[in-house]
Amino acid sequence: MTLPFPPHEEIARLTARMLLEIKAVHFNAAEPFTYASGLKGPTYIDCRKLISFPRIRSTLMDFLAATVLREAGFAAFDNVAGGETAGIPFAAFVAERLELPMTYVRKKPKGYGRNARIEGAMTEGQRVLLVEDLTTDGGSKLSFVDAIRETGATCADTAVIFYYGIFPETTQRLADHGVRLHYLCTWWDVLAEAKAQGFYDEATLTEVESFLTDPRAWQAAHP
Repeated sequence: MTLPFPPHEEIARLTARMLLEIKAVHFNAAEPFTYASGLKGPTYIDCRKLISFPRIRSTLMDFLAATVLREAGFAAFDNVAGGETAGIPFAAFVAERLELPMTYVRKKPKGYGRNARIEGAMTEGQRVLLVEDLTTDGGSKLSFVDAIRETGATCADTAVIFYYGIFPETTQRLADHGVRLHYLCTWWDVLAEAKAQGFYDEATLTEVESFLTDPRAWQAAHP
């Protein structure tokens, strides 16, 4: 296992650039996107697209494994779990790099057979790293963490490629649940790289920055 350990700032910049290059990032101030919450915003990201770009996928998984090792420790985990569904491929890639068993967590029991939420072998006492593609406010992670803990395993860390970084309550919400967040880049990193590389026009970038600075106020002005 050979992993690069560049500074976090360089990882964030390169991750943002890769996401922009494969058009996983979408900015549209004229026709805002509607999120799962029903609220709107001029930004959207599709990390699932990464699985179709092997060179970029491989580099980002190296970055994610390196970030977890540096921030959590080199012998901190016994199992890597992916959240259904977007987290599953990324958990597999990270588990391979960390040379650890891989499992995945269903959003809800499948309703037949063992009625399990955990697929694969997870045992009592194992220290589990939860891997997902991204997090917005951290809410969806808590259900996965609880399912892992119900097995008798522990889960004190979650790793994602992309963290919105615009809702200040996110890290505290996870911390209150005993979970630490590891990530590669945020919307601020993407905005900075989009400006540096000229990916979008000035008006769009200005509107995106307004949203990122105060998303609740922007949404209130764009019902």
